[in-house]
Amino acid sequence: MLETISNIKGLEIYTPDGIFVGLVNEVIIDLSTMKASGLYVHKANPVLVEDNISISIPFSWVRGIGDVVVLRIFPDHVCAGESRREVTLR
Repeated sequence: MLETISNIKGLEIYTPDGIFVGLVNEVIIDLSTMKASGLYVHKANPVLVEDNISISIPFSWVRGIGDVVVLRIFPDHVCAGESRREVTLR
């Protein structure tokens, strides 16, 4: 999978079930390896992410990138706050 960062920014992200997660606002780069490590989503879909918070999606969760980003896995729901850090993966 080879893409430029400018091609990825602004793409829509979808769960494996086709639910809209949000837009790619930034691509997170691991400077030690110079590889993409995640996708930053500002104001993710409140159906999936509590309080419409910003999230980082690990790049290992990405199935493919084309006209949109399709994820291979995504939690059923992401909770905000320190007391609720657990997420359930499909």
